[in-house]
Amino acid sequence: MDRDGCISPDEFGYLDDPALYRLYPYTGEALRLLKKMGFLLFLATNQSGIARGYFDIPTLERVLARMEQLLAEQKVRLDGIYYSPYFADGVVAPYNIEHEDRKPGIGMFKRAKSQHVFEAGLSWMIGDRRTDVEFGHNSGMKTILLLSGEGAREMLDGLDGWPVRPDYVAENLLTAAKLIQMLEQ
Repeated sequence: MDRDGCISPDEFGYLDDPALYRLYPYTGEALRLLKKMGFLLFLATNQSGIARGYFDIPTLERVLARMEQLLAEQKVRLDGIYYSPYFADGVVAPYNIEHEDRKPGIGMFKRAKSQHVFEAGLSWMIGDRRTDVEFGHNSGMKTILLLSGEGAREMLDGLDGWPVRPDYVAENLLTAAKLIQMLEQ
């Protein structure tokens, strides 16, 4: 799943202060439901703020540590956290390049697949952007576009120009988890 707009609000843009990071109120419940169904939970997040010079990797890792702390308080542990610091139009080398780790490229999926046993065709990508949907499709997963975060805006802009469409659309992560539960029965 994606981070910003999926498990947490995307309200600060390029977040560099761990104290400001927060989860959606329903995130713990949604992730516990997915875990109960037997899913591994992976985070795949583009973090172009590094290539853009807004923050560095140690700062991102402090924000991610805060995220993990908040998830632990909700009795949830992610099985893997993957991020892409790349952005071709960035200003910080060596991250200012095209890279397969940047969604919709599947580099983060390949890393998760090399470290864990799971089947892509039985997996789901949940996110709030076109790039999340493309990433899921390119990786062979089913996809859910969330209307939280940027999802509603992207839907209003229209899906006509999208190379692939989401398999499903859900209001938020909890609705998506309940949808998956219904579909998996």
